[in-house]
Amino acid sequence: MSEPSEKDLHREVSELQTKSATAARLFDIRRIIGGLFVVYGVIVTIAGLTDSDAAISKAQGININLWTGLGMLLLGLFFLAWLKLRPTAPPTPAVDDADDQPSP
Repeated sequence: MSEPSEKDLHREVSELQTKSATAARLFDIRRIIGGLFVVYGVIVTIAGLTDSDAAISKAQGININLWTGLGMLLLGLFFLAWLKLRPTAPPTPAVDDADDQPSP
């Protein structure tokens, strides 16, 4: 078996860096929080729209499910808009001192 050439190693490293950057963007915490708040916001908003008069009077006349659901929906949309407007910067490759040294 022959050793991989320097060109092959650089190609593999760049592929791994690309995969790492893609995974970092995919699992950005803003996407997870925003998605969960949007889903829960929709569910709670629907529950608020279908609340009975007894449930509203129990909360002193405030449709708490509706207002909470709308707040959650807005917060989730804020996180998703933030993610879209300010995406995660790709990681910069680390400079290794061994790369600067000539090989013997």
